[in-house]
Amino acid sequence: MTDGSGIPQPVRRLASAAAFLVGGIVTLSLASSITIRSLQSFAEAKRKKSALPCKVCQGKGFYPCKLCKGNSTIEWSPLYDPIVISKCLCPTCEGNRVQRCLNCLGKGYA
Repeated sequence: MTDGSGIPQPVRRLASAAAFLVGGIVTLSLASSITIRSLQSFAEAKRKKSALPCKVCQGKGFYPCKLCKGNSTIEWSPLYDPIVISKCLCPTCEGNRVQRCLNCLGKGYA
């Protein structure tokens, strides 16, 4: 049985129910995601207020790259006994000359 739109009534009801369920799932997912992120940021702010600064990076979150020693390039050769040594971009700091502190993960506090 159709009602002028050419779509049978049972199919229309099924599509309406499916749309309702999908919309509810998306809404629930969005609400839970926002709630979790806000709780994480609240806990992080509370932790930061009472934490001591990181002793490795002195609370900065970064320190000079240990591989290139702050030069942004390294000397590299693919051979064991190099004939030609070429300068390459440092893979650790990607040319930024600093790397994220591994002790505090760049947050500045332990």
